Amino acid sequence: MPWPRPSARFSASFSERNNVRFNLALERMSTYPFVSLEEAKARAAARLGRLIDFGVGDPRERTPDFIRRAVADSLPAVSSYPKAAGLPEVRDAIAEWHEKRFGVALDPGSEVLPTSGSKEAIFSLVQVAVDRDSAKNLVVTTDPGYPIPVRSAELSGAPLCTVPLLEDNSWLPDLAAIDDDTWERVALFWVNYPNNPTGAVAPLSFYEELAARAARHDFLIASDEAYSEIYFGEPPHSALEVSDRSHVVAFNTLSKRSAMTGYRSGAIVADESVMTMFKRYRPMAGSASPEFIQRAAAVAWRDEAHVEDMRSIYRAKRDIIEPFLHSKGLRIAASEATFYLWVEVPEDETDEGFAVRLLEGGVVVAPGTFFGAAGRGYVRLALVPA
Repeated sequence: MPWPRPSARFSASFSERNNVRFNLALERMSTYPFVSLEEAKARAAARLGRLIDFGVGDPRERTPDFIRRAVADSLPAVSSYPKAAGLPEVRDAIAEWHEKRFGVALDPGSEVLPTSGSKEAIFSLVQVAVDRDSAKNLVVTTDPGYPIPVRSAELSGAPLCTVPLLEDNSWLPDLAAIDDDTWERVALFWVNYPNNPTGAVAPLSFYEELAARAARHDFLIASDEAYSEIYFGEPPHSALEVSDRSHVVAFNTLSKRSAMTGYRSGAIVADESVMTMFKRYRPMAGSASPEFIQRAAAVAWRDEAHVEDMRSIYRAKRDIIEPFLHSKGLRIAASEATFYLWVEVPEDETDEGFAVRLLEGGVVVAPGTFFGAAGRGYVRLALVPA
């Protein structure tokens, strides 16, 4: 059973038949990798029945009862459009959480924006922060990495620079390897720690070095911190902890920490000057989550007991799967945090070939090249099966 190849120019036959023209960047773009994964899973499930699915990072844990009750208690009799700026009570809760967790004092009115999860906000940032016709329009992403920053830049027409994350450098981008001419062109530099897919964490010294370069060269640091609360040692740092956070835009979400992927509730935190522009953009592109979700989100942000329970669940899963992988001669290359294991494939196999072989036996993993060329030779396991 070959791995499905992502389809490029998926709309070409329609446009050629009807003389309709679509966004050329979208036509040239390959299928989103996890759509390909779902197609492969469907074929395998039709043949095998039940699959053991380590492929997609969608927690299968129950959303805590008190959060679900808060949703039910907040359901209105009359529905209204949610305000783009979000409810004051959820902005307050997000600001309070960041101060307790990272020691960062925020103005909930001017530096916090509730979002519908973090994905749509991450996708939107390039529209706010990058003038593609400027000489300073370069978007820097890391490889392997979450595909959305790359695809949002491609669709916006902004040029891309991809920096590899290598095991020899602790899965951190080598900032010293980027030349001054490139730094001068950077508008947006994406980082994601704890990292998807590797599970690596970043020290505060890394964020301080990047923030110093951002101040020197006038670009924004976009820090995707969706997995900040799934850790197994010391709590990971946030980019917001740097001494000068004026160039930092941080994204977080309740999806992982509270098992609320389907609720679509997250947050952007940034300096007022950045947030002013995002608030100008936001009403045209979307709105906050429904207000009954926001009220439940405020309850979730203010509770830590359930988050510790989540960490305990993932820790127990790791304690089961890690020895099993080692017994099969497989090396876990990173994974200090998140609920992912970044596993090196056997020497005589490719990451896609290894993923296909596992899928033929009913086990789903994500090939490393789903996350970029630097993911070659690894697969990602998401510790979501119950």
